[in-house]
Amino acid sequence: MAAEIRVFTCLSDNFGYLIHDPATGATASVDAPDAAPIIRELNAQGWRLTDILITHHHHDHVGGVAELKEAYGCRVVAPHDKSTKIANVDQRVAHGDVVRVGELLARVLETPGHTLDHVAYVFDTEKALFAADTLFSIGCGRVFEGSYPTMWDSLLKLRALPDDFKLYCGHEYTASNVKFALTVEPDNAALQARAEEVTRLRAAGRPTIPALLGDEKKANVFLRADDPAVAIKLRMKGASAEEVFGELRERKNKS
Repeated sequence: MAAEIRVFTCLSDNFGYLIHDPATGATASVDAPDAAPIIRELNAQGWRLTDILITHHHHDHVGGVAELKEAYGCRVVAPHDKSTKIANVDQRVAHGDVVRVGELLARVLETPGHTLDHVAYVFDTEKALFAADTLFSIGCGRVFEGSYPTMWDSLLKLRALPDDFKLYCGHEYTASNVKFALTVEPDNAALQARAEEVTRLRAAGRPTIPALLGDEKKANVFLRADDPAVAIKLRMKGASAEEVFGELRERKNKS
């Protein structure tokens, strides 16, 4: 039986995600920005929370953990970096580890840059990538704790996944990301198509996520910092991918 994934809003612009295994009844929340909307969605689906898969320590991704742990007694899985303040952790995971949610298997990728402890969860059979704040649709996360080369390396790990995987990211930032990306690549046909799609989705009150990873590879300029054409757009011909990525991220920070 195929896994069921539910997408909903938490806080102001965070995404909440539940992934459910019909065979066993196990249900995981990827991050826990706020307990209330997660509990509402669980009740609406008739599911019981068995696991929380935390991607990084920022409060808008862990703020609901304590309440959910108390309500359901669920297992809390978190990155292995114990220096970060994440409460109620039952299991620590590192790159290459596999987490079981019922019969579903989530592979852990370490993706530092936004934070040093950041991980992504990859459900290969379900073709689902939960990237949190490393990779957004048409964007990427701010680099708060790592370096630009570190973040670029993390993006390469995610770009290496197959084109038919779906991206589930941490925030509904797609419209603002599109606005910035068009300042760099106004003639990118894939980006133009995504811009039109995002406008339609937001006008209808619908989320822009999930996004197909293959489409992101064509439209998301942050995933193509090693493309000589992007360097030329930035007047950085001959620069390294890390330098081009850093310039893109600096420009986005100021946009």
